[in-house]
Amino acid sequence: MTPRPPIVSLGAGRMGRGIAVVFAYAGHPVTILDLKPRDAAAFATLANDALSEVRGTLTTLARLGLFDAGKVEQITARVTVMPEATAGEALASAAVIFEGVPEVLEAKRAVLAKASALAGPEPVIASTTSTILVDDLSGAVAHPGRFLNAHWLNPAYLVPLVELSPGKATDPAVTARLTALLEGIGKVPVVCAPRPGFIVPRVQALAMNEAARLVEEGVASAEDIDKALKYGLGFRFAVLGVLEFIDWGGGDILYYASRYLTQALESDRYAAPAIVERNMQEGRIGLSTRQGFLDYEGLDVEAYRRERLAAFVAMLRHFGLAKPPAL
Repeated sequence: MTPRPPIVSLGAGRMGRGIAVVFAYAGHPVTILDLKPRDAAAFATLANDALSEVRGTLTTLARLGLFDAGKVEQITARVTVMPEATAGEALASAAVIFEGVPEVLEAKRAVLAKASALAGPEPVIASTTSTILVDDLSGAVAHPGRFLNAHWLNPAYLVPLVELSPGKATDPAVTARLTALLEGIGKVPVVCAPRPGFIVPRVQALAMNEAARLVEEGVASAEDIDKALKYGLGFRFAVLGVLEFIDWGGGDILYYASRYLTQALESDRYAAPAIVERNMQEGRIGLSTRQGFLDYEGLDVEAYRRERLAAFVAMLRHFGLAKPPAL
């Protein structure tokens, strides 16, 4: 078996430990590199804490039935915690380096500058930032063509999605290389332009704020709002992507619903973007026209519908709501 490439997590915090779990589980040797100067005793405490958390996370996943608990120690043994003094040794042998220090621009730039210089030009370097744009960081990186953002969603060891955001200097081959690595460990990478909020945080911020407004306006209790979103919104969007859902029901429905809500609630936050009206004018309203946000030309629509409906039935079973018919 070909050895799996070594991974380094810059920073021994929660994100670094989560990424260590992901890659160790997939068979990669992982180094969690502590970036703070500490005496021997303080480092030993940190290293023990980090490895205990990795072991504890794996133990929990095993208890949940993800794998045989007898393999916990074997997987944990793939993770090493190293002190700042050994940074050169750790970074020089890495294939991919994930920076996971706190969301402070200057702190990240300082760490990336030091790490990229020590690593040499070959390793891919990715920041796991959830807020800072890639080109605000890339100037600190030696050989910035190998740098991009890789935004993981917590908990990193369970959520499949990783949002990749290449910058102006990022070599497309580097994006492809990291995409392949992530797909190889069972993750689902997507590529997005360097815009604030990436994809998921931008959409979920709107949803969370709107849910909070519903409570504020007394529309329903917090419990009923969450129930509605879990068994309605979440149920559907676990099977259909949001844009796919627009096409499924018809972009015309969104167009008219947006107009009504904007007027009834007297708020422009419900106004549809120009692309929705443009799709209406061009007849790109979804499955019925075989063109929408997605392209359905040549698709067996009935087979596609059956496949999606089967997924909905599986969701009903997951929630324990698939009842037999009354006889």
